[in-house]
Amino acid sequence: MTQYRRRLTLLFIFVFVDVLGFSLILPLLPYYAAAFGGTAEVVGLLLGVNALTQLLGAPTLGRLSDRFGRKPLLLLSLAGTVVGFLMLGLARSLSMLFASRIVDGFLGGNISLAQAYIGDVTEGKERTKGFGLIGAAFGLGFIFGPAIGGALAGGGNYSLPALVAAGLSLLNLMGVLVWLPESLPHAERERRAREPRAAFSPRVLWEALRLPCVGPLLQTQLFFSLAFTLFETVFSLFARDRLELDARTTSFVLTYVGVLVVLVQGVGIRLLVRRFSDKQLVFSGSVLLALSLLAWAFSPSLAVLLAVLAPLSLASGVLRVAVNTALTRSVWPEEVGWTLGLSAALDSLTRVLAPAVGGFLLGQVGAFAPGTLGALLMTWLAYYTWKRVLFVPDLACPAPKGGN
Repeated sequence: MTQYRRRLTLLFIFVFVDVLGFSLILPLLPYYAAAFGGTAEVVGLLLGVNALTQLLGAPTLGRLSDRFGRKPLLLLSLAGTVVGFLMLGLARSLSMLFASRIVDGFLGGNISLAQAYIGDVTEGKERTKGFGLIGAAFGLGFIFGPAIGGALAGGGNYSLPALVAAGLSLLNLMGVLVWLPESLPHAERERRAREPRAAFSPRVLWEALRLPCVGPLLQTQLFFSLAFTLFETVFSLFARDRLELDARTTSFVLTYVGVLVVLVQGVGIRLLVRRFSDKQLVFSGSVLLALSLLAWAFSPSLAVLLAVLAPLSLASGVLRVAVNTALTRSVWPEEVGWTLGLSAALDSLTRVLAPAVGGFLLGQVGAFAPGTLGALLMTWLAYYTWKRVLFVPDLACPAPKGGN
């Protein structure tokens, strides 16, 4: 096995185990909070505080990894995940639950750091395939995690899945420490460490959104994440209220979505990048997601829902990979971790906003409303990418130093 393939294989395993641990506990958080008297509003705050702290933490971890290397920051991030899950498993109050999610949020930049690592060791279309591989590992983790977590939590033992997740994260930390080599050469890390870098702040994020090349891609990430997070956060409520599905059926549907994600990002992306550029995929993915979200909003039955979820998964998977790949090609190599951290921060911002917006629309307007709003957002985004992304030549973006 070549060093390149070995690194990608290790990253695939790392992301799979990371997401497996995360997805063990995520579906159980509402029940865990309820065991301590938490209401639905408290559960929303529990999810929101994790996203808010990720908004602050991910760009900082990305910036530090640009200067000091990916591996040390991956180890720090994984250590934070271990501590966060241990606190969750040992929690005896709501305040302890909140503290665990805050710790995990501040240090939870694992995925964006893994993407930055791929940006270091790949070029051209191989980079898009590498990002697709990470997406496939993400989907695979979500296929097995919720089912295993549900089995471990039998009889209301919600601390056991959290402790198992902590154990998986510890194994991940040891694996990265022993087997994963650093992707940035020592001389490059020393050079970057001597260069002054701006700290993350709302002003820095606002300025990044206005940059001529990176800005449109970051804005694309923002509106795509908002539209898709509206779908993610209210899907279970939509299935219950509109289609009258029980929890068991809904879990099977989510497993089906996980399989689709693996197929799209593990196989579909490899086929698509042979024929289309990243920017073409961003535009076409925006159009397809707009149509899919509208179809989801008015799905009258389970059979129609299953059919709609196929193009929806394709569009969202393509967009997630293509936007992040295009971002890494639009900045200097020493800015890749920072830029992907900003992208992760924007995703976290939507995870603060979308649950409240989606819940309000579903409760006050109707089950169709979140999907309709998501479709409108993606329709606007398709127009925006047509004007600001699709026809902008690659030469308009700064060529990476020593890049292709």
